[in-house]
Amino acid sequence: MTIEKINFLKNEFIGKLNNLSADTKGKWGKMNAQQMVEHVTGFFLVSTGKLNIPLVSPPEHLQKLKAFLLSEKEFRENTKAPFGILPEDPLPLRKTNMSEAISELEKAIQNFFLYYEQNILHKKTHPVFGELNFLEWVQLHHKHVTHHLKQFALI
Repeated sequence: MTIEKINFLKNEFIGKLNNLSADTKGKWGKMNAQQMVEHVTGFFLVSTGKLNIPLVSPPEHLQKLKAFLLSEKEFRENTKAPFGILPEDPLPLRKTNMSEAISELEKAIQNFFLYYEQNILHKKTHPVFGELNFLEWVQLHHKHVTHHLKQFALI
């Protein structure tokens, strides 16, 4: 249910990250914990237009991709971002430590909810799933953070 997903993103997600060391490796993938936190932050920035990544999905794929997004199907382990939107290796760290990375993520989450409280009808483009409204972004963010929490054995 959407209310539960909103509550999780607002009130529970960050707390699950607080005991994670920056260099902790996930059960799959190449990112360490701080790289994952900064990666998730990036997509909260995309959802409010503070970071723009152009649509890379072919138009004929958008309906199927959106159907997956709106389903309760999870991202599989080792899911790679399609259509080359992210490099094969993790991006370089932007923050000097895990605490700064988590703080930046927490602000990005707060800004996401504030942005859509003030702009409820706005839509922002995700590079794979296309134009998304607030509820679709909540669905995607929840699906995305749950995937990474499982990657680092936090749920």
